[in-house]
Amino acid sequence: MPLILNIDTAVQSASIYLADGATILDSSISVSEREAASWLHVALKTLMEKNDLHLQQLNAVAISAGPGSYTGLRVGMAAAKGFCYALSIPLITINTLQLMAASVSKPTTKLLCPMIDARRLEVFTALYDTALEEVMPSIALILNETSFIDLLDENTITFFGNGSIKAASLINHPNAVFVKATGTASGMVYLAAKKYQQKQFSDLAYTEPFYGKDIHLPISKKIY
Repeated sequence: MPLILNIDTAVQSASIYLADGATILDSSISVSEREAASWLHVALKTLMEKNDLHLQQLNAVAISAGPGSYTGLRVGMAAAKGFCYALSIPLITINTLQLMAASVSKPTTKLLCPMIDARRLEVFTALYDTALEEVMPSIALILNETSFIDLLDENTITFFGNGSIKAASLINHPNAVFVKATGTASGMVYLAAKKYQQKQFSDLAYTEPFYGKDIHLPISKKIY
């Protein structure tokens, strides 16, 4: 199985997970996103030494590519590209919202709605089904009392992530479920292993983080 380094520096904390395919071998987590630049390389060196492994044994590097923190995304992407270039191995990019959806344990609703806090009443969000297939692509959204109302009339939706705190104060619908779920690079492991098997690699020269800049009005359209 491929030895894959999974890196997430996109939201509230930085984390790295070392995996043998879809099997997690070990991990390291920093509680502060702002320290990602100084923490990442030291943590990786410690993690590899702890498991008696060398960087040259890596088969790929997977990185959370956004949306998320501008600084965090830049730090993570630069590190991932550097490792891939130096080791001549492929780069795998994972949408941050999708890895967050993968962190929801035993979902009880039809749809999953990860939310990353932006500013004021804005969030970065998307919709996934329980198989982690994209139902609504990543967007930056302004929340209000009507957000997702038509979708909620026909679907049960789990909202989570640090942006869902704002949503919980506005969305009052019986089909809306709010849970505490924070994504780390653990949510990337299965997704990255699947992309590796399918050879879905990102271009090392031209891949850039997705910052989710465009702002959209509140969503209330039906999807089914």
